[in-house]
Amino acid sequence: MKPINELRIAIANDHAGYEMKTAIVEYLKSKSPLALKDFGSHSPESVDYPDYAHPMALAIENGEFDFGISICGTGNGISMVLNKHQGIRAGLCWSEEIAELVRLHNDANILSLPGRFISIEQALRMIDVFFSTDFEGGRHQRRIDKIPVC
Repeated sequence: MKPINELRIAIANDHAGYEMKTAIVEYLKSKSPLALKDFGSHSPESVDYPDYAHPMALAIENGEFDFGISICGTGNGISMVLNKHQGIRAGLCWSEEIAELVRLHNDANILSLPGRFISIEQALRMIDVFFSTDFEGGRHQRRIDKIPVC
């Protein structure tokens, strides 16, 4: 995996993830990624997560960004939207171990976080683990190759 300052990272959230997203963006800016784009939402006002998830997923599929971070209340809704895209593997994480395994075994390209169920500190630790873990390949690649519906 490239160092975080060489990555292009996208981030999207709904209202339930706004506070956490704001803290994550500041944290990522301190790490100086090559590119960082905030797809929104940009306030705690109620919004629909698909409106932000789809544009981020398309940008990752198109190669504009290497990885993404998504946040909604449980992390489930936004992950469901993201995983509708053939080139996306969004992994819902609630611990550092899961964040490591979702990269190691599933080659996730989006870290999905449950904004209402973890602390900002936990999220930042998971980000560090996610972006420092390489995909293991091997038998896992065979499984990844079977994910897309053609």
